Amino acid sequence: MPEFPDADDRNALAEDCRRCPALAEHRTRIAWGNGPRDADLVVVGEAPAAGDPDADRWQGGNHTGLAYTSRHSGRKVRRLVDDLDYGDAYYTNAVKCFPADPANRSGPHGPTDNREPTAEERANCRPYLVGEIETVAPRAVLGTGKHATQSVLAAEGRSLDDGFLDAVTDTVALPGLETTLVPVLHPSYEEVWRARLGYHERADYVAAVRAALP
Repeated sequence: MPEFPDADDRNALAEDCRRCPALAEHRTRIAWGNGPRDADLVVVGEAPAAGDPDADRWQGGNHTGLAYTSRHSGRKVRRLVDDLDYGDAYYTNAVKCFPADPANRSGPHGPTDNREPTAEERANCRPYLVGEIETVAPRAVLGTGKHATQSVLAAEGRSLDDGFLDAVTDTVALPGLETTLVPVLHPSYEEVWRARLGYHERADYVAAVRAALP
């Protein structure tokens, strides 16, 4: 079981943010980045999910205010980072608020389904992400999934040259941010796609990610 982050590690870059009215309306909390400000690795997700307020501790960033603290994806990606044995990690999202889809399911705490953040929402939140990467100055950035990877590349005015799966475990130089990007599978789809990429054992996938890191 990975260690749950300390609330004092929450890097709240603003007391409140209402750049995106639709996000502000449905979020419970802003899921800020967390971890050492001099970490070796920055782990970027796309956006927090609705989360589970009834969970014991791993409720998700929409409720904890800490990125990557859900029972499934949060614990899974933190376990991956632990297994890489690369050093300290700082966890954040390209979009800090839960992008609710109010047209679909709702529970007692509001919408439970999420949608992809819009291009405008990603652009509104990008200065936070760029500021985090510049402050931490990591040796590498892990982009967890297609949308997180695209968001990191967009910070340098770039996009994926080919399909996302072709980019997994490749290294991408980010000269503007003075670091290196390594795209990895989103934790929610790791089991589905890992074997299709030829990593039939999890240890093989972890080794490939480790080998790609500078």
